[in-house]
Amino acid sequence: MNLDGQVSFALALMFILLVPFAIAGLALINTGLGRSRSAAHAMTTALCVVAVAILVYFICGFAMQGSGNAQTFPPEPKTEPQLFLHGIRWGSLSSMSVLLWIEAAGLASLIPLGAASDRWRLGPACASTALFSACTFPVFARLSQGLWVAGGQIHDPGGSGIINVTGGLTALAVAWLLGPRSGKYSANGMPAAIPAHNGVFVLFGCLLAWVGWIGLNAAGAIVNSALPSSEISARSVLAILNTTVAAAAAALTAAITTRIRFRRPDASLIANGWMAGLVASSAGCATLKPATAILTGIIAGVLVVISVEWFELHLKVDDPCGSVSVHAVCGLWGLLAAGIFVGSAGQFTAQMVGIATLLGLIFPLTYGLNWLLNRFIWYRVSPDGERQGLDLHELGADAYPEFVVHSDEFLQR
Repeated sequence: MNLDGQVSFALALMFILLVPFAIAGLALINTGLGRSRSAAHAMTTALCVVAVAILVYFICGFAMQGSGNAQTFPPEPKTEPQLFLHGIRWGSLSSMSVLLWIEAAGLASLIPLGAASDRWRLGPACASTALFSACTFPVFARLSQGLWVAGGQIHDPGGSGIINVTGGLTALAVAWLLGPRSGKYSANGMPAAIPAHNGVFVLFGCLLAWVGWIGLNAAGAIVNSALPSSEISARSVLAILNTTVAAAAAALTAAITTRIRFRRPDASLIANGWMAGLVASSAGCATLKPATAILTGIIAGVLVVISVEWFELHLKVDDPCGSVSVHAVCGLWGLLAAGIFVGSAGQFTAQMVGIATLLGLIFPLTYGLNWLLNRFIWYRVSPDGERQGLDLHELGADAYPEFVVHSDEFLQR
């Protein structure tokens, strides 16, 4: 490996080591936005599904995905990956790509947990994650790497589509299959506001996710390009800047939007705005100008607030963490923004084809797989288990044994 390769390898490794912070942050957000009586279950499920996603992707997911057309600098010989990552040249920049993909699969597996909060059993969640890592996630990853349209390829180095939209569409499928939480909707269909049990978890999770997304987007900009080290360094700095300013713009826009819409800022929606900015920045993190990254974040901040209300009020989708809005809706916007602001008709067409593939192929695929699995392994906890709380029902112990965590006075009858 020459000097350029060594520099690229070191930078990629440094950024990839930050990605687990995104996983930790998302797990905290999902836990904080759920009920206190299911908090330990939420964190336990997060740990288990990440473990399942990593191992399944290691065993067969990357082999299903294939090497695609990703290039490295200097060029490395391409070999089609096999089961158990057999044939990977460890120590090369392409092996960094494998590590990044494994972490990406783990991060994407957490997204459906937010939409299924307080009612998805541990065993079915792990089984669904196995299908996701073996099929849904690698299928779109393979298509996005190998599909060329009008001279352009789908551009998504940080995973707006590959990680977030695939996870968000799976979240939508699971939320529809599970149905709303008990007491969420009254007889006339009006939703009850079930508050987050720990806003500090949610907001601290946003800060952890920021660190992890910096690593995710910067690493994606390195391993998915064929540039010399001098240009790679500049591209990674641009990715970090775009990620940060997009998140900041989205969070402030969400705060302003909720202040106008509800007469006061809403902490959970501001957190969702921050995450929406991170998600939307991922597709264009290495190509957008900072000004357009800010614009991308502003639109994401408005979009996530409107989307959360629309899914809850009009589609009757009970998504406690706003996972569908943050990851699916704003991930689709991120893909579209990367096509709009790059100024190339070919690139815009490629991004639109990617969006069409996600909605027309990946969503029916993930819904069908989860629908079929639900016929064999019942997804939803029993009514008594939901009333008792998943901590006691499935784990046998509360996360907060010294406090009363079973008050339901805010629910509608």
